[in-house]
Amino acid sequence: MLRYTLKRFLSLVLSLAVASIVIFIVIEIAPGDPASFMLGMNAQPETLAALRSELGLDVPKVQRYLAWVSGMLTGDFGTSYTYRTPVIDMISDRLWVSLPLALYALVLSTLVAFPAGIFAASRRGRAGDIGVMGATQLGVAVPNFWFAMMLVLIFAINLRWFAAGGFVGWDKGFFAGLHALTLPAIALALPQAAILARVMRSSLLDVLGEDFMRTARAKGLTERQALWRHGLRNALIPVLTIIGLQFSFLLAGSIIIEQVFYLPGLGRLVFQSISARDLIVVESVVMLLVFSVILVNFLVDLAYAAVDPRLRSRS
Repeated sequence: MLRYTLKRFLSLVLSLAVASIVIFIVIEIAPGDPASFMLGMNAQPETLAALRSELGLDVPKVQRYLAWVSGMLTGDFGTSYTYRTPVIDMISDRLWVSLPLALYALVLSTLVAFPAGIFAASRRGRAGDIGVMGATQLGVAVPNFWFAMMLVLIFAINLRWFAAGGFVGWDKGFFAGLHALTLPAIALALPQAAILARVMRSSLLDVLGEDFMRTARAKGLTERQALWRHGLRNALIPVLTIIGLQFSFLLAGSIIIEQVFYLPGLGRLVFQSISARDLIVVESVVMLLVFSVILVNFLVDLAYAAVDPRLRSRS
């Protein structure tokens, strides 16, 4: 297990190094100059040069990259060009919205998808299976921002059970914050639950046809007992992959939902920073999100080994 873990950790480090280079290059070659954007089109060359020097934009790009990476390793993400505040403080404030939102959506997605996938697999070809697969097909086809607008229309405008947008803050209480994130979490969770339910069903159907399942039933176990005791555990590996990818997507890809519900999260921060050409914020937030994706994949690999010991012996 130690060798397997070290190999995966080395892969994580290399992936982060490559990702940092790609992110820096892509953002640096984007058109537009932050100093020119901040001062306007009629800025004097001397003023523009002074601001570029103050922001550190006049040093070679390699030096800027090394300073950026070394700063992140020590927890210093630099200072925002626009707000003149430490980037790490801005990220910390927004992370307390995006991270709970992603976790909330993932929990809702899993709670819906697992029973739906197991129910469909246990009734293959029957009305229950057809109904679940039809619902999941709709969930995959419809974009989450449409779900978000429908949820606002029904539960915020008509029923008035939830606010249409905004976030009250965790200082108002845990349940008040959770209440404010419920509609966005549902909008994010529904398409992901549809995907996860289909994967759960397919994985279980593959397992149910294996020899060890027939042996379990031949020993006297009912279909339900064989499913829960032997089938579910062996069907979890592809499901864990999807769950890991979904968490990464929910954390990094919620920019549209945060815009719809006017949530002060990381997605909205990236959108505002791109509009303001605040490159240091964009680089740092994107790198943090990439790190979360790679870290989750690393943890999923370790979960593979815990679920299926055969993977450890192959490494």
